[in-house]
Amino acid sequence: MATSQHLDTASLPGTAMQGGTGLANDSLATNEVKAERGELRRRRCTALLLVAPLLAFVVFAFVAPIASMLYRSVYNPTLVELIPKTISQLGHWDGSKLPEPTIFQTMALELKRLAQERKAGIVAAAVNRAYPGASSLINASARQMRSLEDAQLTSPGASQLRDFDPRWAQPELWQSIQRVGHVYTDTNYLTALDLERNAKGEIHQRSSASIYLQLYGRTLDIALTITLLCIVLGYPLAYYLSHAPRRLAGALMVLVLLPFWTSLLVRTTAWIALLQTNGVLNSIFQAIGLISSPVEMMYTRFATIIAMTHILLPFMVLPLYSVMRSIDPSYVRAAQSLGSRPWSAFLRVFLPLSLPGLSAGSLLVFIISVGYYITPALVGGTDGEMISNIIAFHMQRSNNWGLAAALGVLLLVLILALYWVYDRLVGARNIRLG
Repeated sequence: MATSQHLDTASLPGTAMQGGTGLANDSLATNEVKAERGELRRRRCTALLLVAPLLAFVVFAFVAPIASMLYRSVYNPTLVELIPKTISQLGHWDGSKLPEPTIFQTMALELKRLAQERKAGIVAAAVNRAYPGASSLINASARQMRSLEDAQLTSPGASQLRDFDPRWAQPELWQSIQRVGHVYTDTNYLTALDLERNAKGEIHQRSSASIYLQLYGRTLDIALTITLLCIVLGYPLAYYLSHAPRRLAGALMVLVLLPFWTSLLVRTTAWIALLQTNGVLNSIFQAIGLISSPVEMMYTRFATIIAMTHILLPFMVLPLYSVMRSIDPSYVRAAQSLGSRPWSAFLRVFLPLSLPGLSAGSLLVFIISVGYYITPALVGGTDGEMISNIIAFHMQRSNNWGLAAALGVLLLVLILALYWVYDRLVGARNIRLG
């Protein structure tokens, strides 16, 4: 009976209409969901098209150069491309004794070909980085092999290379050629860290003086000194600007921003005129009797620090000023009304609130100064030279792009590590304050 009543009820016209209405509502809801999804998809595509030029710029201007630098620092195809047969045969050499005579003959033939193509200097420069003195040896040998016939170089028992110069009979030279002949190598990073491999492949400290680690230390020292000077000079200035009347603060802010409207080269050249031996400062000091003879200020670390502090000071003032302007003066007045002295109120209230601007400005100045190039190159000399100047030297003069890339990668890693430390410290502090 219950079943029949249920069937009868379901067969009623009203019930059928209610079921049809439910299906129609479900279909309408599904269509609305699809329409919303389609609209969301169109909005995402539109947003992607709007940011596509920026993404393309970031990829081509930042990501691609950094990736190329990373690849260039380990990629070394010079010898494999220029003397492939010699490198292939040296791949089976154990390095304990002199190579087989056939390797000497193959090297002589390829040096002759390189001399004819005027490419022997490239091989000489590449090997010379691992074996000092190889540049003159390879160039002279290539010229000598060029004057000989192929039959003379490949005849049984031919030893033109060893007869021409006894250095070809030294296993160390061939070990260097074998080591430089690897397409992918860590030699550039070892050199950048003042390390090298011995004949057994063991890594040890380079026998010559430490060059690059000393330069990294000098770079960090100069950058830290510049950052501290910018803090000492920029914090009082930003404090005064944040508390000055609006019209006066605007006029002073124009003076702070004025260096951005002046060429960096012009500002650096002005410091050359001020600091040179017969420059403005020495003339003034001698005129007032402060010194009896000119003081050497140009081409020193002092010149680099002074000039870069002047150039980077606005990068400290602007973050500090933006944070100080947002600090409510009533906080300090409330502390003083509760019995705190002005200096105590400043140290306990205002200074902690201004730390975000101070940390941001310090990080900005430090990172910019670590990678600065133009000013140290013009006023620093040897004493004020930074790691960026050595990178430029290897890129422009020595043509050792692999080492320049390795130095750049290490500098990038150093900056990222410092930023990570800054983020952990500042982030932990913000969490505590929150």
